[in-house]
Amino acid sequence: MVEELGKIEKPSVESFKAGRKLFFVPLVLSAKELPLEIAVKIDHYWDEVGSQLANLESKLGNVHRIYHELITAGGADGVKLLAELHVGSQAVVETFIARGTSLEATEDKEVLAELMDWTRCLSISLQSETVFRKIVQFYDEANQKRNQGILKILQTTLKENEIGVLIMAEGHQVQFPADIQLFYVAPPSLDEIKRWMRDNAEKLQKEESQASEETGSPPQA
Repeated sequence: MVEELGKIEKPSVESFKAGRKLFFVPLVLSAKELPLEIAVKIDHYWDEVGSQLANLESKLGNVHRIYHELITAGGADGVKLLAELHVGSQAVVETFIARGTSLEATEDKEVLAELMDWTRCLSISLQSETVFRKIVQFYDEANQKRNQGILKILQTTLKENEIGVLIMAEGHQVQFPADIQLFYVAPPSLDEIKRWMRDNAEKLQKEESQASEETGSPPQA
């Protein structure tokens, strides 16, 4: 069961079991040229994420490893890849790395490239329903391989009694191992961002589609 600790002010350390723990942080991506209103909310979101993670560490222990979707290399190479994505999570990740936290390769490069290519195919206008169904099938198969790969990385790198942070878009289909205690980080600004996105869904969809075509990144669910 997911523990939503982000909204708990004084959790009791004794109430949590020993073993592996994972702090899940929803990845909020910024499209190009967003209105100042939502850009400010996204910046504030990542500030709140940093504060809530620090709060969790003060109660449950220091983070040992950090995982980030779309990152196919660990260490310094992973930091370079993250910088190229231009996402707000970079500052949070770099804060942990500066303290000695290990940035892990979270995705398989070939599998991610395959998923991105099928994403591009789905973003264009297709005339054949048969072709569309085939592409959806191939996309789903690649996405399944991706989820299985992320799960394998978590299983093999997050050691007993270690704490990890996973930054990944909501709507993923990764089935976390039963022995990993999962904590959902949910700053108040996350709901504000979701409301803004719902209210501006059509415009945002066009911007995300354009960003997806340019970067090849899978669209957020």
